Order: sequence, then structure tokens, then C-alpha cells
Amino acid sequence: MAVGPLAVNVLDASSLLSAFGALGVAVVLFAETGLLIGFFLPGDSLLFTAGLLARPGAHTGPHLDLAQVLAAAVVGALAGAQCGYVLGRRGGRALLERSGSKRLHEGAARAEELLGRYGHARAIVLARFVPVVRTVLNPLAGALGVAPRTFAVWQAAGGLVWTVGLVLAGCALGSAVPNVDRYLLPLVALVVLLSLLPLGLELLRARRANGPANESADGSVREP
Repeated sequence: MAVGPLAVNVLDASSLLSAFGALGVAVVLFAETGLLIGFFLPGDSLLFTAGLLARPGAHTGPHLDLAQVLAAAVVGALAGAQCGYVLGRRGGRALLERSGSKRLHEGAARAEELLGRYGHARAIVLARFVPVVRTVLNPLAGALGVAPRTFAVWQAAGGLVWTVGLVLAGCALGSAVPNVDRYLLPLVALVVLLSLLPLGLELLRARRANGPANESADGSVREP
């Protein structure tokens, strides 16, 4: 039985794909990366699950074409980020301040920290792999005056790595492991955890680099 619009669970990747197929990938990624209201959408798990279901010989779930999924993912993610940037240039700060979501404000604080600590290029790429942060960094970059060319180049680079990487990872794993569909939920949870790995490595590297600078000549630690 087909899944009707009223039965769609927007927080569940399988439900979204069953209802809307590859088109759903484009719409969800556009909303998650371009509209502040999409911060709760399951971008990582959606990409991985879509790749899993688009593998050759898949017998469960909706039939998805890998080329269509890749195209939809790239278009949705890149167009969404660019839309978010434009909205930010036209008043992104005001939009964030009017929001009552604590999670959204926390994501904005982390996004601003990324931009300040790692520079625009690295922060824009890293943000793609961090839920919520990838939603708020795009309008925040526009509001903070990040150069349009810098943003366009690096959001495209990060968007391509994020979308194509997760889709192909899901496809490859599904092709290599028999009956992988039985382990879909733990696999999705693992993908979400791995999506935080780039930021964690950067934070660890920054802490190690700043460690010597925070120590005085006598070996005592100075207050920041």
C-alpha cells in the first residue's frame, strides 16, 4: 500500500523516501540547509538511507535510482545553502533572534564559533557535517558579510562531499552486506555519530594547538 501524504513522518528517512522518492531528498535538503524551519529534518540519515535503497538489487523499500538520488541530493543541498546565505544577507540575524527554539540558538552559537575559529572556508565545509549547524551557518554567513564568491565555492565543495559521500556510502554498504536492511536503525544512528567526527577532530586539534599558548614560562596554566 502506498504511503499517503498524511501518513508521512518527516523525521523518518524511510517514510519520506517511500512517499516522495528522490524528489523528497531534494526538498528535505533544501529546507534543512536553506530555511531555518528545517533544522529538525534528518539530512544525514536521509542521504545514507537513500543510498542504501538505491543500491543494485535492493528488494525492500521504495525503488530508487542512484543517479536520480545523487542529482536530487546535490541540487537540494547546494541550492538550499545558497538560499540561506541570501536570506542571511537580507536579515538573517533578525530571523534568528525572533526564533524561540533553544536548539536553533545553540546551533547559531556553534556556527559563529566555527566561523571565528577556523576561518570562513573551513567552517563552511565543516558545518555540512553537523546537524543544526549546517542549517544556521548559511544565513549567519550572509549576515556576517562572508564574501559571496568565498561562500559559493566552499559551500559547493562541502555540499558535494557531504551528499555524494553519504549516498555512495549507503549504496556501497548495502551492496557489500547481505540483508543490511535489518540493521537500518543502528546504521543510521552510526551515521549521525560519524557526521560529528570532523568537528570533533577539529576541536581536538585546536585544543592541542592552543595548549602550549595557555601555559606560562613556569609551567602554570594561564587563564584564557
